[in-house]
Amino acid sequence: MALLSAQIETAPTALTIPALARLARRHPQVLIGGGLLFILIVLALAAPPYAGDPTSMDPYKRLQPPSAEMWFGTDNLGRDVFARTIFGARISLLVGLISAFCASSAGLLIGVLAGYVRSFDSFIMRLMDALMSMPTMLLAIALIALTGAGLGTLIVAITIPQLPSITRLVRSVVLGVRERPYVEAAVCGGASLRKVLWRHILPSTLPALMVQSATVCADAILTEAGLSFLGVGVPPEIPSWGNMISNSRLFLGIAPMTIFAPGICLAVTVLAVNLLGDGLRDLFDPRARQRR
Repeated sequence: MALLSAQIETAPTALTIPALARLARRHPQVLIGGGLLFILIVLALAAPPYAGDPTSMDPYKRLQPPSAEMWFGTDNLGRDVFARTIFGARISLLVGLISAFCASSAGLLIGVLAGYVRSFDSFIMRLMDALMSMPTMLLAIALIALTGAGLGTLIVAITIPQLPSITRLVRSVVLGVRERPYVEAAVCGGASLRKVLWRHILPSTLPALMVQSATVCADAILTEAGLSFLGVGVPPEIPSWGNMISNSRLFLGIAPMTIFAPGICLAVTVLAVNLLGDGLRDLFDPRARQRR
């Protein structure tokens, strides 16, 4: 018994460290993308103590170059570009993560129903085809125009156009899994629909869903930046990378950091999410594991 207890206590450490080492060696994209994303989230969450006030204006310090006091300089209203860039990360990450979570959750539910309950398949897929036929940006602008600008409206407007891709992906996975022998055996054994879906269908969809969620998150961040650039995203007083670039585009020659700072942060964030998604795809791909 003492030997068994010692093995149980030492197992997590023995398993965790080699597993992380193998992950870093075989799938560096997961480590790099996840690390960059983690750093961005920590910087965004810890912004108030060190970043300063992103809304404070000083007309006497308009379009100042980077300095020890203002690391990225100031914009055309005398606001600290560094503070606005850090606080803008909150909006982009919040919109991206919540939109990816909402789209994945709703797409998972709809895709499972379409793939396993055949009576819903035709109606659901025709609805998804109708949504796919609409341009994402125009659909988002129409929803915001009807309901008014705001963070919640922005998330809904970004989530709805992302539903068809996740729904079709989950449906295709479910159609393949529902014909497998262990699922048919569970059905013949008298298992309820909820038990079959929870134990056999849903676990098979998670790897593909995680990869697609990373893609949705990157698309949501870019869509939010595009909508804010056009002036239909978050309100102008809230710092966002999109409205920062929009407000400073006329001053590129005078104060380039007003555009370079949010633009580079936007590119790094999307790169981190895409690297994480590509790494997860390779991690969950059995053919890639066999090649390695």
